[in-house]
Amino acid sequence: MSGVAGARGVTTQGREGIEPFLAAAGAVLDVRAPSEYAQGHIPGARNLPLFSDAERAAVGTAYKQQGRQAAIQLGLELVGPRLGQLGEALRTAQADHGGVLRLHCWRGGMRSESVAWLGRQLDVPVLVLEGGYKAFRRWVLELLDQPWPVQLLGGRTGTGKTDLLLALRQRGVAVVDLEGLAHHRGSSFGGLGLPPQPSNEHYENRIALELQRHRQRGAQQIWLEAESAQVGRCRIPAGLWRQMQQAPLLEIQRPLEERLRQLVAVYGGQDPVALRDATERIARRLGPQRTSAAVEAIDRGDWSAAASQMLDYYDRCYDHELARHGAGDQRRLLGSHDLGHLSAEAAADQLLGSGCITASAA
Repeated sequence: MSGVAGARGVTTQGREGIEPFLAAAGAVLDVRAPSEYAQGHIPGARNLPLFSDAERAAVGTAYKQQGRQAAIQLGLELVGPRLGQLGEALRTAQADHGGVLRLHCWRGGMRSESVAWLGRQLDVPVLVLEGGYKAFRRWVLELLDQPWPVQLLGGRTGTGKTDLLLALRQRGVAVVDLEGLAHHRGSSFGGLGLPPQPSNEHYENRIALELQRHRQRGAQQIWLEAESAQVGRCRIPAGLWRQMQQAPLLEIQRPLEERLRQLVAVYGGQDPVALRDATERIARRLGPQRTSAAVEAIDRGDWSAAASQMLDYYDRCYDHELARHGAGDQRRLLGSHDLGHLSAEAAADQLLGSGCITASAA
């Protein structure tokens, strides 16, 4: 590292660029205001705000109206009473995680340097991100536009694509779970029972770090689920989406009864009111008869019957995409595999055994 020693050879004076900063051991502390952190942050970072949102706004106003010195003086008055609390948070973070305490603000300027100064007084090893979160975002966007060895796993609704990808990941296959990172399963029902979705900015951050991790491990294939351009409210980054449009696709198939069983397993325990609302959101596409039949089935607790009404619509959407894939689309269809009633784990073993999917070299 540039000018750093102590914990992992780190002094208390260091600044680093994105990749060495991310590779260092220890906690990442984002000292921006809570609203900045909520909009998007380095995945895994904890928020230790130097200023609240209101305080940040007040300091910014002072800077614009009275100048730099007035803003610094106000900042000192606001932070002064909390120095002991901030110092204890720094010591605790370093004790919990070891290594160097990695700090950043928006541009890598006064906020992160102020907290770094406090850490140095407490003999806590610190490292500041050169250029701050702004530089990280620039790195993310550049990374997402780079070429990736993308391969797609496709299949109709209910074929268990996500569970299969997760089983493949456990077996050493490079996988980016676009739905898991978005906290959404990709359909009108996709958000039921899941945490709130991240901002689109933070979704991009998550995807970028996953891709970079696979590159560092030497992955020759990176498997993603074939998705629409949006996963709930999260939009797949444009550069990656363009590559997905041309990526080879492996289709998996399962019998109708197995697909219904999988859908019941995922959605059968959800709130019936939420299921009804999600059904009514796609009423125009389902048509009045199928919508009515699905809603009646939900009301009587027969999710299998409800799901069978919706599969007709989702199957038509999938068939349309697959036809486009085979006629005029630049992607290659790698073939189709009927997985029958195999568990996700057994299906993953079968695909790996067939040689159409390979584990990462690392």
